[in-house]
Amino acid sequence: MCMIDWIIRLDLNLCPQLDMGIYLSAPKTDKVSEDGENDRLRFGASSMQGWRSTMEDAHAALLDLDNSTSFFGVYDGHGGKAVANFCAKYLHLQVLKQEAYLTGDLGTSLQKAFLRMDEMMRGQRGWRELAVLGDKIDKVSGLIEGFIFTPKSAEAKRSAFNDQMDQWSSEEGPHSDFDGPTSGSTACVAIIRNNQLVVANAGDSRCVISRKGQAYPLSKDHKPDIENEKERILKAGGFIQVGRVNGSLNLARAIGDVEFKQNKHLPVEKQIVTANPDVQSVEICDDDEFLVIACDGIWDCMSSQQLVDYVREQLKHENKLSVVCERVFERCLAPSTGGEGCDNMTMILVQFKNPVNSTACIGNNPMSSDPSPEKASTGNQPLLSDPSLEKVSTGNKPLSSDPSPEKASTGNKFPSDPSPEKASTGNKPLSSDTSPEKASTGNKPLSSDPSPEKASTGNKPLSSDPSLEKTYTGNKPHSSDPSPEKDKSLGKAR
Repeated sequence: MCMIDWIIRLDLNLCPQLDMGIYLSAPKTDKVSEDGENDRLRFGASSMQGWRSTMEDAHAALLDLDNSTSFFGVYDGHGGKAVANFCAKYLHLQVLKQEAYLTGDLGTSLQKAFLRMDEMMRGQRGWRELAVLGDKIDKVSGLIEGFIFTPKSAEAKRSAFNDQMDQWSSEEGPHSDFDGPTSGSTACVAIIRNNQLVVANAGDSRCVISRKGQAYPLSKDHKPDIENEKERILKAGGFIQVGRVNGSLNLARAIGDVEFKQNKHLPVEKQIVTANPDVQSVEICDDDEFLVIACDGIWDCMSSQQLVDYVREQLKHENKLSVVCERVFERCLAPSTGGEGCDNMTMILVQFKNPVNSTACIGNNPMSSDPSPEKASTGNQPLLSDPSLEKVSTGNKPLSSDPSPEKASTGNKFPSDPSPEKASTGNKPLSSDTSPEKASTGNKPLSSDPSPEKASTGNKPLSSDPSLEKTYTGNKPHSSDPSPEKDKSLGKAR
């Protein structure tokens, strides 16, 4: 085995954790940013390496996936950057290739594209592509760390599609038996076609929409201790130790991570770790202002509502969306290593223009005032309860037909922020009121006033931001939250 071959094997397989948890002596604050606009929307995207010794995030932003469709995706790699870069280069092209895409079934197209990533990374061809995309120098691929894959024209897009995807032929070689990478990546993707918004997610990157200033999540963080994730992990022969799958990975779903997908008797969606995404669809209406997709380097420092509030404030004075993303990074960046604000950071901000056939939103409130993440739906039910969302994919089982009242909905309602435990404002403390989770409604129903800030909790009102459960107080982990997934020094890799 030659030295180059050995180095690539080392990078892809043998020690994915070497770079994780290792910090630079000073943060790398250079940012890779881009802005774009068409007649339907405009976007800004940016990424920053920060304190990490390597940049393992990637993202894709395509205003015109086709004449009526835009695509945005954030990929947060762990154990190396190869899988995240692979997804940023190929996932949207696989969406285009799916037969379901041609029939308008965007949700099924996304689901199949996610699963196709694992298939494509096998064998000699997959090994070679990962070797190029994970190369420390990137001379062959011409890519840059944290790159944005944005073809500048329809011709370039079609050429890339024809050259790279029509013929994903198998290759013979010394790595023909390569099962796939032991490194991996999250994937959080949004497709916008006319007034339809479809979001697919695997991992803990997150998509949030702002509706009249209220933050509503369109994805859920796939952590091992979530009940339905835990059930799948155990049934597949895995275990959870210190909040991590088999004691090493703090994600329950991801692309890559082949070592957790070795049970030959189970389908891909029932493996210990699966790339099978949750898919959520909603109709964009007049009250919808903007969409944020970001990696956990942001969500570890700010709650969904805090980020929406911050972005809205910035948009009063700043028109360039990538600059708003960059300011979010600066707000979240820790002054020293050892806690939140030390991870790679990637964010895409998409602002809606008035749709041609826009509609009024029916109901602007979350379905539940209980922000506890363990009660959030994370498996066989959609995040949105709007019964008109006929293309919602919900994981491993079909949707239930149970018409029970708690699942009823009167329109495009969203759930409450499922992750208040990550509430933080970067390196600044929040309000001293940190215990909305203790609010009790006793035996009385909530007020009929739909505004969240007026929700009745007995004789006292809730805080105006119900997600501010835990205050970030600097660069040390919260003393009151010993959950291992918050230990950023461990990273996501084994």
